This record gives sequence, C-alpha cells and structure tokens, in this order.
Amino acid sequence: VQLQASGGGLVQAGGSLRLSCSASGNILSINSMGWHRQVPGKERDLVALISDGGAARYADSVKGRFTISRDNAKNTVYLQMNSLKPDDTAVYYCNADYRAYASGQISDFGAWGQGTLVTVSS
Repeated sequence: VQLQASGGGLVQAGGSLRLSCSASGNILSINSMGWHRQVPGKERDLVALISDGGAARYADSVKGRFTISRDNAKNTVYLQMNSLKPDDTAVYYCNADYRAYASGQISDFGAWGQGTLVTVSS
C-alpha cells in the first residue's frame, strides 16, 4: 500500500493550504486516516484524525483553523489549513490504518506517506 501526499508549499502567515493524500494498493477498507507533523529534532505529533465514519479530532493547536475530511470512494484524506502561523511550519505526514488480505487472512495494517513540507513565513 502506498500513500501519496501533496499540497505542501510556502505560504505567508494568515494564508491557507490544502493537503491531499491518496492511498492505493491492496486495501479492503480503510479505518482511520490522519495527518501528523514533524519539525527537526522533535517527535512527530498528531495534527488531525478522521474515522471511517467521519468523526474527527484535532490537536489543540490547530482547532478552529484546520479541517480534516476524506473521500472514501477515492481513499483520499484532505487537510484544509487556514490562518496558518509560522509555528505550523513542518513536514506533514499522512497515515492510514487499513485492512487487507495477507498470507490468506484479513489483517490490520498501518502505512505512512512520504511527507510534504509546509513552510509559513512571518
């Protein structure tokens, strides 16, 4: 399974970006999908998570500014980021918890995308 993320870039503080991440490969179903971010020297932190039913949760630092959504037909998750701040600068990674056939049985797996850089200038 591959996750392909896109949409990162350079934006001024107060601006907006929309990240996308599509999953492809041996997938029966996708449970949760999410976005995390990481800056050099720090741990990767959860930004937002969305269940297969559409329930979302957010890190406190992005509540009210970021919106996560998904298109189940396209196995794609989005992150709309508004009112961006310099502190939002990071590499953003998408992830998915999915179910697939492997070795003759259905099992649960996790996968990560390659990361997309978001830079917010002051």
